[in-house]
Amino acid sequence: MAKISDWTERHRPSSESHLEGNESQRQKIRKWLDDWKNGTPKNKAILLVGPPGVGKTTVARAIAQDMGWNVIELNASDARNAASIRKAATKGATHRSLFYDPNEEAKRTLILIDEVDHLSGGLRTVSENRINKAINFNPESNENHNLSGDTGGKAELLNLLKNTKQPVILACNEVMGLWGKSSNWRSTRERFQRLLVTINFERASKEALRNIARRVLKSEGISYDVEAIELLVNSNPGDLRALVRDLQVICSSNTKSINADLVNDFINSGERDVSIEVFPGLAQLYKTNQAIDAIKLGVSIDKSPSDLLNWIHWNNPSIFTSKVAINRGNKALCTSSKMLMAMYENTAHRSWYWSSQISGLAASVVNQQTNQGKLYPGYPNFLRRSGSTTRTSVISRLAEISGSSKSTVRDELLPILSTLHSETSALGNIDDFSISMSLGLTGDEHAALCGLTKSRKSTKELVARYNLIESQRVISPPIMVEAEEPENATLEKGEEKPNKGQRTLF
Repeated sequence: MAKISDWTERHRPSSESHLEGNESQRQKIRKWLDDWKNGTPKNKAILLVGPPGVGKTTVARAIAQDMGWNVIELNASDARNAASIRKAATKGATHRSLFYDPNEEAKRTLILIDEVDHLSGGLRTVSENRINKAINFNPESNENHNLSGDTGGKAELLNLLKNTKQPVILACNEVMGLWGKSSNWRSTRERFQRLLVTINFERASKEALRNIARRVLKSEGISYDVEAIELLVNSNPGDLRALVRDLQVICSSNTKSINADLVNDFINSGERDVSIEVFPGLAQLYKTNQAIDAIKLGVSIDKSPSDLLNWIHWNNPSIFTSKVAINRGNKALCTSSKMLMAMYENTAHRSWYWSSQISGLAASVVNQQTNQGKLYPGYPNFLRRSGSTTRTSVISRLAEISGSSKSTVRDELLPILSTLHSETSALGNIDDFSISMSLGLTGDEHAALCGLTKSRKSTKELVARYNLIESQRVISPPIMVEAEEPENATLEKGEEKPNKGQRTLF
């Protein structure tokens, strides 16, 4: 059998005895799985929460393998709607083990669902009829019964947790991704927490990283200096997966030994995770004009890659004075967004760092003009959980017009429209009412779209001007002039003579 090329898979622990770090968390998982041997525990599912690369799913698989259980694994980034989850997980969880053999001792099937924080949308259920049609969907048929996007995904996940007869383990990096960004996220959290126990994983300790590094290098037949291991461990943020991949990169030149110089060269080529607060970090980033410095700052700012992308996307229009720079920044941010998707689509976890690096470039070297004086990056309004009633009505209106969900409007459409109407943006113009009027917004809603404080005198004057123009636009419809027709004009064959009292646009 050919050797697996990816070291993270080649050296993935197959037994609990090979695991490192998060000892207390492992004990809780082991006790919960032991409870399944004697029946059905009160909580039929557990949720593992922690940063990527700390071994959440590896722990679950290793313990299940020690117990001789089978594992059905599903990535929620791929199977996200009700039909996909029903087909891949719920059917197996609500019946006897798929691998049941009457001649063998009864054993469980562990249902392991990773990346559940990428299930967006609410808890609205999908009818059984639609789910069954989607499951039995025939691509060659003219009728399309397939469910799009995340339709019914969270509701089906709740259904799975309620009715499962097999142990279910969910895993995620950011638990708020599962609860959702809407105002009723607390209700979603409560409904899930009634059915599961949450276990929080921590980043691996230095000792755990040392043990893993030694074990991998010994297995590969590569000698090492103690100093080299210490340098590698001290530069790692507690990410076991990143450690193994770093070792593979360092040893990729067919070297049979690694030393401190080799590790130093690798570290200097891409340092990461020296945490900097977001506001001073962004202010420093926007004044940087060297790519290498921007890359280091991008991965050092205390924000996840997806959040950093949103922060830079929000601040670029107000800090950059050149439209060319804004456009170049947007192109770079599009690439950064694609790198984030690559992490989930191809399990390319290194893209987690690449995305932050590209976002850092989008806030610095894309701008040919040097930013002078003190900079004041702002908090993205669309990331705030609370908001005015007026802003909520704007989101509802845009969702109705575009046919998109409110979360999509809040995350994708609203930032663009706000930039076009922001008084601090190089592209914005608060006195341009054309878009707001075409969307049917009120004066207060236009002010909210501009990000203006409602109590300000200038805001009230703007609203008054908007409402006056809007009222005139409604009361005085456009005048359409009728073209006089010559008396001797003849109608073409088959053409009806128009009604004299009817007005036409053309």
